Amino acid sequence: MRIRERCMGLTTLFLVTAIAGCSGGGGNGTPGPVPTVSSTIPANAATGVSIDGNLAVTFSEAMDPASITAATFTLKTGTTPVIGTVSYTGVTATFNPTQALVASSSYTATIASARNLAGNALASSHSWTFITGTTPDTTKPTVSSSVPANAATAVATNSAITATFSEAMSLVTITDVTFTVTATGAAPIAGTVTYVGITATFRPTSVLATATPFTATITTGAKDMAGNALAADHSWSFTTADAPDTAAPTIASTIPLLNATGVGTTAAIQATFSEAMDPATITTSTFTLTVRAGAPVTGTVVYDATSKVATFQVATSLVGETVYEATVNGGAGGVGDLAGNALASNHSWSFTTKAFVGQGPVFLGSAVNYVILAKTGVSTVPDSVVTGDVALSPAAASFITGFSLTADSTNVFSTSTQVTGKIYAADYTDPTPINLTTAVLDMEAAFADAAGRPTPDFLELGTGAIGGMTLAPGLYKWTGTVTIPTNVTIMGSASDVWIFQISGDLTMASATNVFLSGGALAKNIFWQVAGTVAVGTTAHFEGIILSQTGITLETGSSMNGRALAQSAVTLQVATVTQPAP
Repeated sequence: MRIRERCMGLTTLFLVTAIAGCSGGGGNGTPGPVPTVSSTIPANAATGVSIDGNLAVTFSEAMDPASITAATFTLKTGTTPVIGTVSYTGVTATFNPTQALVASSSYTATIASARNLAGNALASSHSWTFITGTTPDTTKPTVSSSVPANAATAVATNSAITATFSEAMSLVTITDVTFTVTATGAAPIAGTVTYVGITATFRPTSVLATATPFTATITTGAKDMAGNALAADHSWSFTTADAPDTAAPTIASTIPLLNATGVGTTAAIQATFSEAMDPATITTSTFTLTVRAGAPVTGTVVYDATSKVATFQVATSLVGETVYEATVNGGAGGVGDLAGNALASNHSWSFTTKAFVGQGPVFLGSAVNYVILAKTGVSTVPDSVVTGDVALSPAAASFITGFSLTADSTNVFSTSTQVTGKIYAADYTDPTPINLTTAVLDMEAAFADAAGRPTPDFLELGTGAIGGMTLAPGLYKWTGTVTIPTNVTIMGSASDVWIFQISGDLTMASATNVFLSGGALAKNIFWQVAGTVAVGTTAHFEGIILSQTGITLETGSSMNGRALAQSAVTLQVATVTQPAP
């Protein structure tokens, strides 16, 4: 089996942590460009992941196989390690769990301390999370498109042949045995096979015969990450031209346009090519974004074979009123077409982002001292798990139910086996009553602050149904109810702020998640809700809830943030953890 080792790019959307090209360094740890993680399977924040699938991580260059082990490529659910075997082929490492993963559960994969062939290690550990589905993956993959297309004519004699699949495939099953090209009545021709994202590429060792019909075949030996094979061999035919392709590809158009202004701070940057490109050449090394004359911007790169469009998606919001420069590299080591012709030269274009007036965080005052603060009651169906202090005022301790309180000898606070922290109530000994009165006033002031922020950046987004969205920093406003029927991602930096003004209720469906991406912090996310808040069974929530009516966390749900209610907070075997400062 021959797998060509080269820098691989992205054909599906994945977060990357640095920008680097194919690097060699000087050997023996000599300083040089460090390797990066180009892509992962599953993608970061993926949901419904098969419980019986493998994981994979693709690097920007060839790595030292000795550094790719079960110690450096790990998988955990919570703090519990998952046992599995690790293999390495080409530029891709695969983690194969020894048994099925748990359904509807969150997992974190990490690659750490991996080194390239020059001995240079990843700049830092790379982790990504995903949520499993409820059943194994039994769907057979298909070949969704090919280049050349079936029955194509005048195909360049030096062209590579590609097949794009309906889903991610197992790298070790995409070889020159399962992907073959044959002239009519002849044996398969020699060639090398690479696989990137969801596209396999067969590159003939020598130019094809002129004016000759050929048949390409993907056999049932090709399998997806869960081990499902194609239902049947997939074949398509094409006829070659009389000559090779020697014309360099060009960039037909870009988004944004050259010198565009008012560009959104989370906009995708796109380049459309004049012809089909080699997916392996379109990477975060060859398609970059930088602040003009400044540092590179971290992001993702995706190449769509059908539209011939490469997209750079920023990982976090760009800075407003700033000039950025996008570059697609040409020449040696740059992007190339399927005939191996490189873009003649680097293609760069600049644009200016629109002004962005960021929100300041909502000031919580002394309410920040509590992970749960309510006025009329706090209840739990044991056993909930709460990390942080809990407080109730003006209601008395008798309205804190289900916690089996144990009063401190001073009667200033109580404790509970369900709470890592202290529990306070308005009828406890001084100084607790006055402290809680102040905290409640601060909570009400914070609610008014959040509700009164003017000029929203987003008004009635999704008419209140925000499932599946990625939410940039800013002020959001809805005059009715907001629902989270599927996972939502909050993406931004550690200094960004999100304020959600909701005039109605906030309802989160069972088994859904609020994900944080790009460094976003729960302490900077404020959900101001005039109605009730309901976090569904086994759902996970992020941020500070300021509710005027009430908060309920249903069975098995979890929350990283604070539940601050001007009425009651109800926990049904839930987990509430105060956010990192």
